Amino acid sequence: MNDVSKQLHFIEPASVDPDPGETAEWREALLSLAFSQGPARARQILDELARLARQQRIGWQPELNTPYVNTIAVEDQPAFPGDLAVEERLASLMRWNALAMVVRANQAYGELGGHIASYASAADLFETGFNHFFRAGRQGDLVFFQPHSAPGVYARAFLEGHLSEADLLHYRQEITAPAGGARGLSSYPHPWLMPDFWQFPTGSMGIGPISSIYHARFMRYLTHRNLQNCEGRKVWGVFGDGEMDEPESMCALTLAAREKLDNLVWVVNCNLQRLDGPVRGNGRIIDELEKLFAGAGWNVIKLVWGSDWDGLFARDTTGALVRAFAHTVDGQMQTFAAKDGRFNRDNFFGQNEELARLAQGMTDEQIDRLKRGGHDLVKIHAAYAAAAAHTGQPTVILAHTKKGYGMGSAGQGRMTTHSQKKFEGADLIEFRNRFSLPLTDEQATGLEFFKPADDSAEMRYLREHRERLGGALPRRETACAVVPVPAIDTYATFALKADGKEMSTTMAFVRMLGGLLKDAQLGPRIVPIVADEARTFGMANLFKQVGIYSSVGQRYAPEDIGSVLSYREALDGQILEEGISEAGAIASWTAAATSYSVHGLAMLPFYIYYSMFGFQRVGDAIWAAADQRARGFLLGATSGRTTLGGEGLQHQDGSSHLVAATIPNCKAYDPAFAGELAVIVDAGMREMLVEQQDVFYYVTLMNENYAQPDLPEGVATDVLKGGYRFGQFGPEGATERVTLLGSGAIFTEVLKAAVQLADDGVGVDVFSITSWSELARDGVAHAADAHLTRLLAQSTGPVVAATDYVRGVPESVRAFVPEGRAFHTLGTDGFGRSDTRAALRAHFQVDADSIVRQAKAALARA
Repeated sequence: MNDVSKQLHFIEPASVDPDPGETAEWREALLSLAFSQGPARARQILDELARLARQQRIGWQPELNTPYVNTIAVEDQPAFPGDLAVEERLASLMRWNALAMVVRANQAYGELGGHIASYASAADLFETGFNHFFRAGRQGDLVFFQPHSAPGVYARAFLEGHLSEADLLHYRQEITAPAGGARGLSSYPHPWLMPDFWQFPTGSMGIGPISSIYHARFMRYLTHRNLQNCEGRKVWGVFGDGEMDEPESMCALTLAAREKLDNLVWVVNCNLQRLDGPVRGNGRIIDELEKLFAGAGWNVIKLVWGSDWDGLFARDTTGALVRAFAHTVDGQMQTFAAKDGRFNRDNFFGQNEELARLAQGMTDEQIDRLKRGGHDLVKIHAAYAAAAAHTGQPTVILAHTKKGYGMGSAGQGRMTTHSQKKFEGADLIEFRNRFSLPLTDEQATGLEFFKPADDSAEMRYLREHRERLGGALPRRETACAVVPVPAIDTYATFALKADGKEMSTTMAFVRMLGGLLKDAQLGPRIVPIVADEARTFGMANLFKQVGIYSSVGQRYAPEDIGSVLSYREALDGQILEEGISEAGAIASWTAAATSYSVHGLAMLPFYIYYSMFGFQRVGDAIWAAADQRARGFLLGATSGRTTLGGEGLQHQDGSSHLVAATIPNCKAYDPAFAGELAVIVDAGMREMLVEQQDVFYYVTLMNENYAQPDLPEGVATDVLKGGYRFGQFGPEGATERVTLLGSGAIFTEVLKAAVQLADDGVGVDVFSITSWSELARDGVAHAADAHLTRLLAQSTGPVVAATDYVRGVPESVRAFVPEGRAFHTLGTDGFGRSDTRAALRAHFQVDADSIVRQAKAALARA
């Protein structure tokens, strides 16, 4: 049988063939063409036939799935550049130390938890990267680690000497570790908890994948704007197949393909299991993901079978293996992983005579040790090398593994394996034997960590390969140059001395931003980000000033090309216009906000958006950014429940400040006036760029135009602390006095109420509250000397507080109101709805009349 005829047997007809002879001729003709003139010519003919089929409206398009075999053929594999035996021994040691760490923690404290099975499946994927591909350092690669595999990363850091045995003994014991002279190891990658170790938080499923895409795109942005050359650097992400169900994992795939991010490589660990069982028990997740990624425009590399299968495929002249795999769903594949060689001989190879013949001459143990592709270092290296060399597309490697690989009867491939963290003595010895670990029975059952001698072949190999790739990884660095911030009067005098001019705080911010962009030193570091609402927020004037970033420039003449505010895209454009994707925009903001640590280049992102679509919509991503120690501004525009009149329930924000207050390194402000906003922006820039503090600012902005007063002299410090005395209304010697507090959009209603009360003979002290959460934090920190307590000491009478947010926001400061003073709060609890601002404020009882009624009722009770 010639080579062409052999190939024909591997292709199974899709349906009943009315003329097998003619079909065979077509198939043999194509294969002859490929063998004689090469794959490129064969693709050219296929493309031509596809075009012809479309012209004739035949209704055919090629399948996106390929056979369940490796994408990279044996003959195309590069030579393995390392010492395979040493690398396998090292991988076995990582597995053991990771297992010992988790099991010891749970023997000592049964409540600590921890995961072994995910790393057991991914260990070889990690080790190949560590030994040959993952470059460290500021000009190295970015690596996103599968979170449940963190114990394996700690195990490698232990062998490299970056973590001690005492550290490993304090896994998931971050509070008690210092007393033991150790550092506690966080459950998953958390830069906030291990700021010199982890770079990227991936513990919340889906956040790592989308973040990796936008980090890869941000590296292109830095290069195209000539801020830093990121060419040659890669973003690697190791993620789980079950994690691909998260919408955040999938929502930016087309962006990565559209931007041709060939600096991005995903490795999806397809161990076929989620937390409770199969990912797709009745289907094949690798097939599903292949279709999804290929359809999105990614380069797909399937890494399905290990080298031991090569001989079986070579002997399989009839295509029996490919046909068997095509009819084996993942639920059955999981069973094969959980059972021994005998079971697999009877139930897989025993399906028909062709398969049985292939298994002849193999022992049950050999069948049991047939590796899936994700456990074969040679195959993994070939896939990684192909991915690293590929150009023009992002690449995904779909790596077939076994969850709990090597855990034997204690957990390999079992439904319960994800939560497996307890091992009996026999299980530990079985694990020791499976990986030929240099441990005695006593050492194995005693869960002793093992570290080879410094001069051993393994340790020398480990050090040499990491030194060649730039040193330790993961490693987080924070040193970066200070970025000077211009004096506030160079860009915000109009706001500080507004002289009653009418404007919205949104427009004031945009005007400040325009001024800051012109600063020679700070301007280039600013990253304006919008989720397709730039015109809504009055930012259209920036289109011409700094342009919208596009990796291909502008290939069209925009319809408004002759206008003053025409749309302009450019390779060196500064604005990141992310389309209608808040998840994408916040991922983009995070990439810019962490550039100081990832790239050693401080950038200052300003992401402006409808405030309702921030913490409520992408709060988990904001929390992850906080974990990553982001530095930047989030601007919640059209904020509050009554400032956005006609839009209705899902657009009206009444709770973002409540959520923002829960994030420790988020400073949240709700300024009423442009002068307050200017002080806040100035302080934030200095705190983040000059003092280099790990904080970020959330500032709410309004689209309502009203008269802007000058900022009173000497109140800037109080503005930043959360509030200041705005003024006094009413007769000087009034016997009845009341104190009014307000913030943001409702402060104008507070001022109207103060005038009404004054007209009725009531003395009124008015305080502008710029941040309820900062007042609450100050109160907790300083107790009796709280800033709010000192402020209110300047006034008398009951206190009424009003905001455009739920009452829980002003209620957060109740404990710091001076003793004996009644405290009443007004807010916008409930669902929003459409109407005029006046009607909405009356409905929620936060308008001037409602504030007056509450004040008079409080005075009557007093």
